[in-house]
Amino acid sequence: MNEIRIDVLIIGAGPSGCVSASYLHKQGKKIKVVEKSKFPRFVIGESLLPRCMEHFEEVGLLDALKDFGFEKKHGARFLRGDIVCNFDFSKKHTEGWDWTWQAPRADFDNVLATELVNRGVDIAFQHEVVDVVFNADGTSVTSIKDENNSVYKIHAKHIIDSSGYGRVLPRLLDLDKPSTIPEHSSIFTHVKDTNRPEGEEGTIITFDVLDLDTWFWVIPFSNGDTSIGFVGKTAFLDSFKGSTTEKMQQLLKHSKYYYKRFEGLDFKFPPVHIKNYSKSVKQLYGKGYALTGNSAEFLDPVFSSGVTFATESAILAAKLITKELNGETVDWETDYTGYIMKGVNVFSTYVKEWYTGNLQTLFFHRPENQDVKRQICAVLAGYVWDETNPFVKKHDKIVKNLAYLIDMGKKEKANQ
Repeated sequence: MNEIRIDVLIIGAGPSGCVSASYLHKQGKKIKVVEKSKFPRFVIGESLLPRCMEHFEEVGLLDALKDFGFEKKHGARFLRGDIVCNFDFSKKHTEGWDWTWQAPRADFDNVLATELVNRGVDIAFQHEVVDVVFNADGTSVTSIKDENNSVYKIHAKHIIDSSGYGRVLPRLLDLDKPSTIPEHSSIFTHVKDTNRPEGEEGTIITFDVLDLDTWFWVIPFSNGDTSIGFVGKTAFLDSFKGSTTEKMQQLLKHSKYYYKRFEGLDFKFPPVHIKNYSKSVKQLYGKGYALTGNSAEFLDPVFSSGVTFATESAILAAKLITKELNGETVDWETDYTGYIMKGVNVFSTYVKEWYTGNLQTLFFHRPENQDVKRQICAVLAGYVWDETNPFVKKHDKIVKNLAYLIDMGKKEKANQ
């Protein structure tokens, strides 16, 4: 049986795994990436946030992405009835990138992985983790099944689990725990957007808010395709009968703004239905391993935080592992869990307050408070560790308190 000895095994070749691999490769560490799928492959999570641009830039992957020509995302639009709430990333509280991308992940992830392969990073596609045994000192032996069903072993000093929805280590080590985010599901597909309007209207990412719990996403790509998807309570989406194609056709009628644009268009693949998608774990690290991205926490697609958390945790895990490999002491509880969970907790508040209606009250209240909008925009851009922003530092109180004041003001005005 083939035995391989390396410094770090990375599970998954998506953005999280590629960012970790690029950093560690630049540090001269001996690494191997194993990816269950064959690239290019479809995966959801097509809308990025400006914060993650810093990660791609730091590890030297930005230029390869720029060269591909993905659609630029300069902000996001939220619609509710006749009210439009536009967020412009150039008008935000925190300094940082003013744009990012909205991109089909099959292409996006393939660009990243191809760039790393060209640099000499060892990425094994269609190789699946079947078992992991950790030693007392944190070293591990991982059994891998290749595309021919042959099994080999990898001896590693550390493992980074960037397996995303595969959640390899959470599954093997019994790390999963129930999410505190309300149970919602999604159904989505791609279309060839033949009715796309000219100009900004045809390129802007939009969230069409149908009711408190239900919304419709529209993510146009530079290749002429558009990602469309509905999010709603699991029971609501389950109430539609028939195939996922028939369900999607029924749901499209609920979007007054977009129905005509997508009416009658063929879906590029049968719509995918993911139920109760929010995930959590008991711990983000252990002796000899770290969980990054969706293999750790997945909140909700409403604010597109998935890829940003994936790359934020990926580069941090790679830096801390590099320190340990270099003989330095790392406080994983403070430097990893403490830091990552600060950001997770901020976004969790915004997701929960979206579905209570409090955040929607702030988005759609008129007239707009531009200072408040700039501070919220910084959160939506992924800058959720900037405690100079009141909407980060006081996230657990400020949204509900401000929504309460707005509602009280409306009641007073109605009683006058």
